[in-house]
Amino acid sequence: MTTGVADIAAELTAPCVDVLPESTLEKVLAKADAEGRQLRVKLGVDPTTPDLHIGHAVVLQQLRRFQNAGHLAVLIIGDYTARIGDPSGRDKTRPVLTGEEIDANADTYRKQAFRIIDEDQTELRNNGEWLSKLTSSEIFKLIRRITVARILERDDFKKRFVANEPISMLELMYPIMQGYDSVVVEADIELGGTDQLYNLLLGRFLQGDYGRNYQQVVMTTPLLVGTDGTEKMSKSLGNYIAVEDSPEEMFGKTMSIPDAAMPEWFRYATALSKTEVDGWAERLTSGEVHHGEAKRALGRAIVERFHSADAATRAEAHFDQVVRDKGTPDEIPEVALGDIATNDAGLVFLPHLLTQHAGVASNGEARRLLKQGGVRLDGDVMDAATLEVKPGMLAGAVLKVGKRRFLRITP
Repeated sequence: MTTGVADIAAELTAPCVDVLPESTLEKVLAKADAEGRQLRVKLGVDPTTPDLHIGHAVVLQQLRRFQNAGHLAVLIIGDYTARIGDPSGRDKTRPVLTGEEIDANADTYRKQAFRIIDEDQTELRNNGEWLSKLTSSEIFKLIRRITVARILERDDFKKRFVANEPISMLELMYPIMQGYDSVVVEADIELGGTDQLYNLLLGRFLQGDYGRNYQQVVMTTPLLVGTDGTEKMSKSLGNYIAVEDSPEEMFGKTMSIPDAAMPEWFRYATALSKTEVDGWAERLTSGEVHHGEAKRALGRAIVERFHSADAATRAEAHFDQVVRDKGTPDEIPEVALGDIATNDAGLVFLPHLLTQHAGVASNGEARRLLKQGGVRLDGDVMDAATLEVKPGMLAGAVLKVGKRRFLRITP
């Protein structure tokens, strides 16, 4: 094997937690190099939410590393498996989304994924292409290959079974269907988070059981801890930074993470080199750098990765003006009073105003912000018990929503 292949293998395995079977990646790379072909590197994502967050970017960045090494990314949008719901890491059945929700989410996933991976070196597939066409006999042929004992090797299924918690037959099908994707797309390598290890290994098993003359190498990446510093980043937990968040939101949320989470975030949430990441970790450990200064550098690096260096500079200045100095930004979004909807009584329903014009995700979140005193009108906290106000009360005012969002209402 050439030194070049050994160096590439070392670079590709460095960010990973698991590489299975051990010591096989270098051999697979060398064989592909000798044959003059690209490896097919699979990553599957289920479009269960509208946004990708920077935790998803960890494994997407690993896919990009393979592209940079000259290989083909096979990105599978699980439009069909999303209808089942991935039970990985769950202690109860996931709610099932409608077909319309899944299709809308899939569209945003594609656009956001290509902010990290190279579209020209990507084969984009929906697993509904083949899973929706399986006949009953083909499904029976597939599931007879997997025993109940093997399925119950999954830790989350095992715990729920022992606790007498419900496990639907549909959920039991999920890892089998995901594994079958690897058979269909002829994956040489499959990537996923550490919570996907069982599913990835099942794909490798099915490839062998279907008589393929290859079995994929399985590689897992760490699960990025969320802004709370304890749970893995998740939209459902609210501890996430979305790939599509504004520079100001990204920087502000980064400044809120616990100090202990910084080394992990430097390593997995930025595009900094290993040398730069190790340098920050060393300075943090030795006390050479103040944690606040390091967190600002982290915030700039994250914004620069997903936006630009100029955006990072502006986001930091915005944070200083709004959070540190408690001021109002010079430039904030505006909405004309006449464009704000009113109800039959001619009043403005505040939760609707916040969701339609102030970037709040839902009426439920808007109510929570109001209840927590997180909405101010010209500096005064709005009464949580008053959900409807007269339009005239808003004319010319500035709404502050949470710590970093503002809205000027023009007469």
